[in-house]
Amino acid sequence: MLNDVTFGQYYPTRSFVHNMDPRAKLILVIAYIVAIFLADNFFGLAAVILFLLVTVAFARVPLGRVLRSVKMILFLVIFTAVLNLLFYGGESAYEPLVQWWIITITYESIVNMLFLALRLTLLILGTSVLTLTTTPVALTDGLESLLKPLKYIKFPVHELALIMSIALRFIPTLMDETNRIVAAQKARGADFDTGGIVKRAKAMVPVLIPLLVSAFRRAEELGDAMDARCYSGAKGRTKYKKLRFTWRDLVGVLAVAALITGVVLLNVYLGGKFEILSWIIPQ
Repeated sequence: MLNDVTFGQYYPTRSFVHNMDPRAKLILVIAYIVAIFLADNFFGLAAVILFLLVTVAFARVPLGRVLRSVKMILFLVIFTAVLNLLFYGGESAYEPLVQWWIITITYESIVNMLFLALRLTLLILGTSVLTLTTTPVALTDGLESLLKPLKYIKFPVHELALIMSIALRFIPTLMDETNRIVAAQKARGADFDTGGIVKRAKAMVPVLIPLLVSAFRRAEELGDAMDARCYSGAKGRTKYKKLRFTWRDLVGVLAVAALITGVVLLNVYLGGKFEILSWIIPQ
């Protein structure tokens, strides 16, 4: 049922992206997200897609494995896109395609729907590449290092990084647990594949309750294990592997800087996302 969910799962291999400093990768993902939201037309998003494909190629991660991460938010993408299609409130330069009650579908609402769906998809794909190419421990160390200045204002940087690491580590574990519970319920005659949305939602109740019980049990076991090892936070802790920036990180920074520059130039010279309508639809 959830075998194709890849978000939070590390893909072990040797590649240019795997060998980059986790701090650099976190910074690059933030810059990548900025580029997505700076893009104001489909050509800008096309530049982001090209950047993503090149990154996946350098990461040596199967493209299908990256694309499977979209399944986790597919319903959210579709739901949000449909809402934007039906209830887009902007003015239209063309006659409405459909107008009924409070629902108005225009060419602009279709463009807005496609644009938003593409943005959300690129967002999850980029963050998926980060988790596929970086171990939870490396992500924790990178985040803690980047947020280190906040320690001077007594911000619990190490604890925040630890929480993120544990959350990422337990995503695949909870997915496996869900699959086991679903298989057990199917063996008892439960049906998760037929019926409407309400029926399927009700069928998930026998899965959610044991899943919550299992999650609390695992959290308690983790707490006991940390207590047994005398865990007391970051004070006095040292790192086995020191983080160092290399030439790979400089190449990544230059690449994402070129992406943002290209997106801005495309916005300036090609206009906004609705400009494409004037090219394909006569007024």
